[in-house]
Amino acid sequence: MLWASAFVSIRSAGSAYSPGALALGRLLAGAVTLGAICLVRRVGWPPRAAWRGIAVSGVLWFGVYMVALNWGEQQVDAGTAALVVNIGPILIALLGSRLLGEAMPPRLLAGMAVSFAGAVAVGLSMSGKGGSSVLGVVLCLLAAVTYAAGVVAQKPVLGVASPLQATTFGCLIGAVACLPFAGQLVHDAADAPVSATLNMLYLGVFPTALAFTTWAYALARTTAGRMGATTYAVPALVVLMSWLFLGEVPGLLTLAGGLLCLAGVAVSRSRPRAAATEPTPERA
Repeated sequence: MLWASAFVSIRSAGSAYSPGALALGRLLAGAVTLGAICLVRRVGWPPRAAWRGIAVSGVLWFGVYMVALNWGEQQVDAGTAALVVNIGPILIALLGSRLLGEAMPPRLLAGMAVSFAGAVAVGLSMSGKGGSSVLGVVLCLLAAVTYAAGVVAQKPVLGVASPLQATTFGCLIGAVACLPFAGQLVHDAADAPVSATLNMLYLGVFPTALAFTTWAYALARTTAGRMGATTYAVPALVVLMSWLFLGEVPGLLTLAGGLLCLAGVAVSRSRPRAAATEPTPERA
């Protein structure tokens, strides 16, 4: 829900903040929020074994992904962005299988296929409402790849560090990686309307601090592939939120695509029925 709301807030704040400035402002707000929670709960530093994965996920997922996504959405229409970015869960499953040795059960593959078909339907229904460019497609592809790589890098971390530690220090590293945009953030903040700044702060507190922490909590308890498949619920929720908050009435193809996304998530998360119990020996 929170990640779906992020797409709506990015569209609002992105009109006043440049891609790098928006990413840095969001990450700083998230780092401050998470840092305060860590101080209250007296959370210590992550173990040494966790730092490599935290650094990789922090730079790629918290840093590069957010800048690339913000920039890419300014270069292509919403439909194209949705189509390209939604290859991320498929890449997560493939990388998880290759690098983490995770299984790829038939239900997961079938569910992802159904959900991706739904994402394609949503994307096609939204295409044509803006311009597209090769640069924009490349940026959205970069966002998908760094998102997938960041998730796969984070998964082993959660075996030795807590979800709060992994999220807090990943967010902090992402903010440090985005510090070159500090001057642009100060410049944009001086001219931005209050609504855009509030949307940026919302992105930092809720879709970043809260949503990334709850994601890490769940990721620690399942495979990267299964968790990645759940994000196919996001396009359906974005359609619903755009309808409620932006007045963008979805067409039949959009609604059908959203339902396919949700159906695919349900399939990917389902489990085979337990094997029938063997008959008990006949009574003597």
